[in-house]
Amino acid sequence: MLNLPNCLTLLRLALVPLVPVLFSRGLPFWALAVYLAAGVTDILDGYLARKLNQITKFGKIVDPFADKLMLVVTLSCLYAYGYIPVWALVLALVKEALMIAGALVLYRIDVVIAANFFGKAATFLFTPAVALSFFGQAAYPWHWILLALSLAAAYVAMLQYGLLFLRALREGKKKPKNA
Repeated sequence: MLNLPNCLTLLRLALVPLVPVLFSRGLPFWALAVYLAAGVTDILDGYLARKLNQITKFGKIVDPFADKLMLVVTLSCLYAYGYIPVWALVLALVKEALMIAGALVLYRIDVVIAANFFGKAATFLFTPAVALSFFGQAAYPWHWILLALSLAAAYVAMLQYGLLFLRALREGKKKPKNA
């Protein structure tokens, strides 16, 4: 279903490849502008989906995927160009890969787990952490501290999602096969 919130999500997906292109052309602050614009579309699509009662299965799945993809691509560029340490990238990649794998498993049994407080807190913290990272040593150590806090919140959220994942799998196995 193509509604305004889903169009904003698709726009965010379309913005993802611009980040490495802008980095490769020596325009990291334009990449930062794209990252921040994607964050605005994320807030706006969520608000509009709720306000206009246009929450769709497509949006529930593609919206978080677009967020994860934008974050991972941006962090990968920041690492590749020496703005962040490898530990931040690796921890983010592992967490996002596990979350995507879990979401795909749940999708097969028609379950979508809503964002929790720590997931939203991690997203909120990642925005200034990533933004400060674009300033390199000028933002040291604050960007590292915010990255660490963002990742800690993300891992707490992942543990909570993991518990919900296990519960959903147990309940999914209890359903009759024809349901």
